[in-house]
Amino acid sequence: MIFNPDSIKPLYLQIAEWLETEILNGNLKEEERIYSQYQLAEMFNINPATAAKGLNLLAEANIVYKKRGLGMFVALNAREFILTKHRNRVLGPMIRDLVNEAKRLAVSESELLQLIQEVAREGEGDRK
Repeated sequence: MIFNPDSIKPLYLQIAEWLETEILNGNLKEEERIYSQYQLAEMFNINPATAAKGLNLLAEANIVYKKRGLGMFVALNAREFILTKHRNRVLGPMIRDLVNEAKRLAVSESELLQLIQEVAREGEGDRK
């Protein structure tokens, strides 16, 4: 994610999403200290209160936690939690749309699964 101050998405959400991406990419690991609100404010040229709001979102979701006097740290299983959240947010609607379209086209569940498996196998060939 590239931070975009001109986006309609609130800055604090962009901060939270950027930190989630850093965790997903392995740049921030479990039990590792993350950026403070002041570091984030300086990095992105934003108000520290905005950065704190983004950090608090992650804390409320148990992705990060606070160690008194030491700062914020990545929680255990944060990466898996973020992956699940993203899968549900991205894949869930796509799968619902796919299943609904398959029903309209009278494609059976087994046919749909077969089609998915074929496409997945094609994708494996692309990665080699």
